[in-house]
Amino acid sequence: MQLINYQITIDEIVIEVTRKNIKNIRLVIHRSEGRVRISVPLHVDDEILRQFVVKKIPWIKKNHSKPSKTEYLFISGEIHYFQGKSYLLNLTERDCKPKIEIRDDSCLDIYLPPGSDPDKRKSLLLAWYKQYLEYSIPEYIKYWEPILNVQVKKWGIKLMKTRWGSCNFRDRRIWLNLELAKHAPQCIEYVVVHEMVHLLEPNHGSKFIALMDQHLPDWRIIKKQLNGIH
Repeated sequence: MQLINYQITIDEIVIEVTRKNIKNIRLVIHRSEGRVRISVPLHVDDEILRQFVVKKIPWIKKNHSKPSKTEYLFISGEIHYFQGKSYLLNLTERDCKPKIEIRDDSCLDIYLPPGSDPDKRKSLLLAWYKQYLEYSIPEYIKYWEPILNVQVKKWGIKLMKTRWGSCNFRDRRIWLNLELAKHAPQCIEYVVVHEMVHLLEPNHGSKFIALMDQHLPDWRIIKKQLNGIH
């Protein structure tokens, strides 16, 4: 039986998705483990799956007694994300310089000296994410500055709990969430444009929406995509 495993997050609830050669969607809550799992037929697309889960959110919250936040140990077998794709983490401990590589477009290989703990493995992965964003984001800013006729004086990357980005209108500075490295490039570009448009319009009113519609017409679709990966 073909299996496709990944996670989605809807309304702050992490749901483990398994795609199988089955006929109907099956939703199960494992209270003892604090996990929500859903089995989905291969032919059901992501939007239909999302709509199904959204309708079930009240029932899930009522029956889900434990926090749903994923706790990573950064060990072999975990699923991690990069550029919108899921990768199977493979940890190799050996006498070497710490590094991360993608193998066969399906595995995320982490190499560390023996005796590494979860904090060290997490720090290495976050540094790798940050390096990727530090390389990618300047290109988006450079591209969009003349189009929007704005100048970003400062920008930075940091972990944020509730936002994908933020903008300081007065200082012309934007911050971007380190978690964006897990998402597809178009999602990163959307957040960059979103924050840069705030340099023209600080609020989320009609003027802001009109500017987003003008410069990034499919931003609503990308926003939904952005909120679909944990």
